[in-house]
Amino acid sequence: MTTQTAHQTSRLLFGAMGLGGTWTDEPYGETDIDQAETAITAAVEAGITVFDHADIYRRGKSEAVFGEVMRRNPGLVNGATIQTKCGIVLPVGDRGGYYDLSGESVLAGLEGSLRRLQADAVDVLLLHRPDPLLDVDSLKPALHRLLQEGKIKALGVSNMSAAQMDYLQTELDIPIAVNQLEMSLSKRDWVESTVLVNHPTGAGTNFPHGTIEWCRRNGTRLQAWGALAQGLYSQARESHTPAEAHATDLVRQLARERNTSPEAIVLAWLLKHPARIEAVIGSTNPQRIKASADASRQAELMTTGEWYELWTAARGAPLP
Repeated sequence: MTTQTAHQTSRLLFGAMGLGGTWTDEPYGETDIDQAETAITAAVEAGITVFDHADIYRRGKSEAVFGEVMRRNPGLVNGATIQTKCGIVLPVGDRGGYYDLSGESVLAGLEGSLRRLQADAVDVLLLHRPDPLLDVDSLKPALHRLLQEGKIKALGVSNMSAAQMDYLQTELDIPIAVNQLEMSLSKRDWVESTVLVNHPTGAGTNFPHGTIEWCRRNGTRLQAWGALAQGLYSQARESHTPAEAHATDLVRQLARERNTSPEAIVLAWLLKHPARIEAVIGSTNPQRIKASADASRQAELMTTGEWYELWTAARGAPLP
């Protein structure tokens, strides 16, 4: 499979972390490939055109089963954007995990991903987590080599602040195309921080100020992982906090009124933000994937009042 630069038509991404069986070294089997094929097909049918991976997901098995599905169905994701991440070393035995964004590690990580994906290139390579021991003199030539060889077409990051991105972009002289952060109706610190400046409750919000604005100013696309909040507001739960219960009731009410799914409403809350956030759908359940397809339309229909009502319901308190 050779990936091509895609015209991105959807603001939903399929997150492949759930593919490939267990997080152990146990090999994947035909059943895992079949399950992956079902989920990927559902994503394609939902209009999703971006597929998000990482070299560590299921210890590499997520990428591997995706590659097997592509081998079975060469045209299934034609024209799609394929992205992956590198830079996390998983624990092995008694040795703990760590981060490694050295040039050597990034080159090896990407080569492993391409082999498992059965691909010649990926569209975007994301640096998965900030590495306190980052040496840009080691990382820079590795990234330039991958770009020159056509093995990656753009650079992204994940879980990084405005200051970290600013430093990287300046030192590497490579535009940062993507920043992937945890963002959802449940994980709201990215939006809470905007209204809690100079407010006593702001001390409990640790989201780095200016990160969303930096991305908007520099044309860096924001991708939200955990966008469905693990089904907190859209799936049946036995217990909720009062705020979660209130927000869940409101999500379901809006879904009924709009003849859509709760998943679409939860995602629409993210997509309505003017930063044009893109949402990663991490579920492998075909019904949940398809239920997300209406999110962009619901974002257009959602009023300012409804957006704020969902926010204040989820936070369990009025705005300051």
